[in-house]
Amino acid sequence: MKRLSLQHLDEKAQQSVQNLQKDLGVDALIAQLLVLRGVTDFDQAKRFFRPSLSDLHSPFLMKDMDIAVDRILQAIQQGENIMVYGDYDVDGTTAVSLVYSFLKNYTPNLITYIPDRYKEGYGISLQGIDFASEKKVSLIIALDCGIKAIKQVEYARKKGIDFIIADHHMPGEQIPEATAVLNPKQKDCAYPYKELCGCGVGFKLIQALAEKLSTPQQQIFAYLDLVVVAIAADIVPITGENRILAYHGLQIFDQTQRPGFLAMKRLFSLQHFTISDIVFKIAPRINAAGRIKHGNYAVELLTEFNFEQAVQVAREIDEFNTFRKELDQNITTQALQQIIDNQEEKKSATVVFQPEWHKGVIGIVASRLIETYYRPTLVFTRSGEVLAASARSVKNFDVYEALEACSEHILQFGGHKYAAGLTLLESEYENFKRKFNEVVEQTLAKEHREEEIVIDAEINLNELTPKNLRILKQFEPHGPGNMHPVFLSKNVFDVGGFAKAIGKEQEHLKMYLKQDNSKVFDAIAFGEGHRLNEIGNEQRMQIVYSLNENSWQEQTNWQMQIKNFCVL
Repeated sequence: MKRLSLQHLDEKAQQSVQNLQKDLGVDALIAQLLVLRGVTDFDQAKRFFRPSLSDLHSPFLMKDMDIAVDRILQAIQQGENIMVYGDYDVDGTTAVSLVYSFLKNYTPNLITYIPDRYKEGYGISLQGIDFASEKKVSLIIALDCGIKAIKQVEYARKKGIDFIIADHHMPGEQIPEATAVLNPKQKDCAYPYKELCGCGVGFKLIQALAEKLSTPQQQIFAYLDLVVVAIAADIVPITGENRILAYHGLQIFDQTQRPGFLAMKRLFSLQHFTISDIVFKIAPRINAAGRIKHGNYAVELLTEFNFEQAVQVAREIDEFNTFRKELDQNITTQALQQIIDNQEEKKSATVVFQPEWHKGVIGIVASRLIETYYRPTLVFTRSGEVLAASARSVKNFDVYEALEACSEHILQFGGHKYAAGLTLLESEYENFKRKFNEVVEQTLAKEHREEEIVIDAEINLNELTPKNLRILKQFEPHGPGNMHPVFLSKNVFDVGGFAKAIGKEQEHLKMYLKQDNSKVFDAIAFGEGHRLNEIGNEQRMQIVYSLNENSWQEQTNWQMQIKNFCVL
């Protein structure tokens, strides 16, 4: 069951709605949606609808940025060998591609390094440091990882290698003794915006370097095609500085001449990409490289100059993604069966383990399991001598804090509020599983144990005027902190008996909906094809939905995506 929750405005918020209506010349609906997103006056609305690159914060507000820039410039001037090191996911590989592409304008003494997910695991590896030493590297720039690499940074120092860490994950109690640590989440970092992704921190680094090198900022903005892909894939809030970067990043992405992205566009036969296209088409394929083969494929794609070579790499990555989909479907089926066999359907958390499961897809499987059992979920597999897991969480539950409460049973862990990774000894698996369930049972509130659909407003379909739809389009890009507006409408019915079940297995429900005096809207309810017989004879319904532009055969129309419906 999904719980419906209609947002209500207090007296102060209602006054802000009235003020915005007057100041912006918009309907109450638009003003209400803005207020619900924290936009309460004209200036904030202007920044929301017209995000400006001039509003980006100075990169030098970030702790250690001046030190990092000076050390990199010293390395360039003295001809030192520099390694650009990053995680194997989208955020890490885009960050490496960004910093490498920028620095190669100033020095030829560069190599990139992405750790092998299976041989080295997450983060900075001793193997990677040894490789750097063999290549006579004296400076490693670590992106999207490293904030907990205490021992690795010490190991590197003994080999004469300096570290600059540019990360966005939650720091531990101890910070590595690197030359510089860039992370806005550090307690003593005054940087105003805390929600940058790893590639976003990398962008701030090249922004600072550009300033010191007197490089025109316009040249730096050309790299925002990489940043928007990372923002979308890492599911960080699209608010504040991230909104500016994503908004302009999408424009750069549409015009990009980066051969890797042009190859992806050819692969999908698309001219324009939305955030959703990046999340569901681009990101899974870039991720598939590190999940199935090696993250180096992703960096090669994103830094390749030759278009035909980029097309070849894109095809290989697409094949990895096809294999990845087969894997995660099979493992999800096995995991669901394990829950049933162990009679764990009613537990507070999902914790499953199979030693043969493919490490590269267990995070995806964890997300799939949440679709069936809405609760914090961990999927374990064997990784060498230890067990490794991906953790995914539900709204209003901090899985990172939960893992901290179980740390006595864990070897290593790291991540975010809603996604994390960990390793532990197999002998500790049952102890950990018991403790994790206890923590979830004690801390996850009862009202947060079922999926909630938050509704922005109850409206009549006549309120979806051409003007309002044009303004709704300007709410993009959407993501955490600015999700697609969700509406509730009553007394809606399917017209003319044209509703039908569609899809390979007739699993989706296609409808044409209206109210008595409204226009007709195209609508799709995913996974609801079995309910076709409920809506005939102009049966009145209550629907909860968002609106998306749907392109088909060179025509673009607004389509309702039905999140919940019931017959009245």
